[in-house]
Amino acid sequence: MARIELHDITHSYLRRPKKESDYALKGIDDTWEDGGAYALLGPSGCGKTTLLNIISGLLKPTSGRILYDGKDVSVLTPEKRNIAQVFQFPVLYDTMTVFGNLAFPLQNRGVSNDDIRRRVHEVAEILDLTGVINKRAAGLTADLKQKVSLGRGLVRADVAAILFDEPLTVIDPHLKWHLRRKLKEIHEQLKITLIYVTHDQIEALTFADQVAIMVEGEIVQIGTPQDLFENPAHTFVGYFIGSPGMNFLECTLEGDTARVDGAVIPLDEATAALGRETKGRLEIGIRPMYLDVRSDPGEAGVEVTVQMIEDQGSYRIVTLMLGGHILRAKVPEGKPVSEGTAWVHFPKQWIRLFADGRVVT
Repeated sequence: MARIELHDITHSYLRRPKKESDYALKGIDDTWEDGGAYALLGPSGCGKTTLLNIISGLLKPTSGRILYDGKDVSVLTPEKRNIAQVFQFPVLYDTMTVFGNLAFPLQNRGVSNDDIRRRVHEVAEILDLTGVINKRAAGLTADLKQKVSLGRGLVRADVAAILFDEPLTVIDPHLKWHLRRKLKEIHEQLKITLIYVTHDQIEALTFADQVAIMVEGEIVQIGTPQDLFENPAHTFVGYFIGSPGMNFLECTLEGDTARVDGAVIPLDEATAALGRETKGRLEIGIRPMYLDVRSDPGEAGVEVTVQMIEDQGSYRIVTLMLGGHILRAKVPEGKPVSEGTAWVHFPKQWIRLFADGRVVT
């Protein structure tokens, strides 16, 4: 297991990059603590796999350094970094049995036959593979093949880290939950450093202790699932995490209020004071679950038009129009919402203020 440090990592697939847009990664600085479970989350093309391949040694960065437990490994091959990588499509020897596939990495390192048998059976038990240990890989289902691929990484007790690149993409949806739970159990049991790349927020948030959100070659925030949901540091994080994502409304400030297309939304004093000291394009953000939709204005209610009501079973998603802005509210089942005119209340404690896409702090 290892503590992995990234120092000012940049990477371009062009031979002579000249401008910022030529880079797939733009100055990544981060630390993955020994024994932690991490996820790299972001849309396709944001640089997740590029970063993972640089950590593993499959790619050499254009600039920057990678340290494993304080040792610079920037020019070392994956073999010398002592990592295991699990890919989207299982990499197995189909003609070998499950036992043979699990044993192969140990045989290559000259481990004794007794130790190989002991370790293979330990890993097979952890992954619920004991019942198929003598079957050939070619006849296994996709989820079992991916378990064997995972086992090839786990079987090496001295591995520095295991890196996962979209490992559940080819797995049937009803089996994904089982494999995510199994990965979580393995981490809790063995405390191996795990880094998991995915574009699926559910996979990332249910697997990892810390999630790094990537967009356009940058890590814009790292935090626990709760931190990312309640305190997004960037508008992309607010939009990408949650379903529906955070509502954003461009605004101006006047005293302790935000003004949106003539509507007045009260802010807490601290947020308003920070906003008045900040330059740039201002937006307020609030999660759909915190919007309070009512049939009467009450105190500080903002008039809106109800556009659509979608029943999701235990709750409803209500689409609203505030001037030229679309809002989405998550309303509990049983709370009345009528079509036409309604009023929305913005609880001060859940309003976040952003300037040029970054949270105002």
